Amino acid sequence: MKAEIIAVGSELVSGQCLDTNSQWLSQKLGDRGIPTHFHTTIGDDLAENVAVIDAALNRADLVLISGGLGPTQDDLTRQALADVAKVPLQEDPTSLQAIADFFARRHREMASRNKVQALFPMGAKPIPNRTGTAPGIWMRVGTSMVVCLPGVPSELKIMFTEQVIPRLVDLNWIDQVIVHHKINLFGRGESEFEAMAMDLTARGRVPAVGITASDATISFRISGTGPDEAEARAAIEPTLAIIRDRFAEFVIGEGTDDLPEAVARELARTGKTLALAESCTGGMVGELLTNIPGISEHFLGGVVSYANSAKIGLLGVPETLLAVYGAVSPEVAEAMAIGARLKFGADLGLSITGIAGPDGGSEDKPIGLVYLGLSTAEGVTTKRLDIGPEQPRAIIRRRSSKHALNYVRLGLKGLRTV
Repeated sequence: MKAEIIAVGSELVSGQCLDTNSQWLSQKLGDRGIPTHFHTTIGDDLAENVAVIDAALNRADLVLISGGLGPTQDDLTRQALADVAKVPLQEDPTSLQAIADFFARRHREMASRNKVQALFPMGAKPIPNRTGTAPGIWMRVGTSMVVCLPGVPSELKIMFTEQVIPRLVDLNWIDQVIVHHKINLFGRGESEFEAMAMDLTARGRVPAVGITASDATISFRISGTGPDEAEARAAIEPTLAIIRDRFAEFVIGEGTDDLPEAVARELARTGKTLALAESCTGGMVGELLTNIPGISEHFLGGVVSYANSAKIGLLGVPETLLAVYGAVSPEVAEAMAIGARLKFGADLGLSITGIAGPDGGSEDKPIGLVYLGLSTAEGVTTKRLDIGPEQPRAIIRRRSSKHALNYVRLGLKGLRTV
């Protein structure tokens, strides 16, 4: 069983709007055991729509089309499908009445142009739309099933869930459930993690394990199948256990959890408190932490000490350190971390100082050089990050923030001496 999703609209191919329907439909089909092999995005051109639908019918068992069902002249999906099937369009009285009723409930007059939405290729069946004016289309063409849905995401999702899934079940096209579970890691690159997991990511392995990267967070995505959700989840548990054990030091969370959640969890577990001293990140670490509900019990506050005067006046960094070593140095990162801890009376003080660019770098201190400091009552340590002069300023700041959070996480887990 193969599915193809076609998203119709010139606003999509021009980049004015983002196609979120295809992603959502792929996820929902995948959850029910129907893999999507192709995504196609097409503008409002009849000949091109005909060609795309015809190609999809030759390579997919299920073709889902979103968009092009409105009342305007550039809504061409119904005509394109009729042309592919070589049948005329016919008016469906029940659909026409439903459209008229939709306008009547809102005390609005239906424009004559809306009548075109009640036209269907001969042999097609309407898919009712209880939240909009555009009914969908259900039609077998050759050996493939074609499903046309409105491009409005809210309408599409309701119709797919309430109308399309039950029809696929009746066809016995859905006979299994697929579950996905994501484990997130941080601390090494994607290729390094995959080198440690070649047995897990091997093509054809059951359950399947994929690896993705997003803003330096690396994720293993495990997919399991079964006749029901319970058996599908049972199928992935042994693989989840292997990943959790093998990558224990690097696991920061599962599902949607990332480093802020990981740090919040460790602070709660240990009962520790944290204070920040941020320079190049400009409060970004504090922003990430304060997105977590309940973090106020453990995050006491922070200082954005961007200028040297702020480092001196607010954190007590000695002027001599700045004069001798410069603001971006392990010595200053150390003093900032101590200053933050003492200023807020926290158990831990975390500092970040670096060169985010695009100017200010040198041969000794290139753009992308960042130092972290972590202070406790027992002592203070620093860490050097070389994020890279080729990286944009925004990425240097974001990755510095994530590495800083990971530094705290490791310290709280006892995986780094502080």
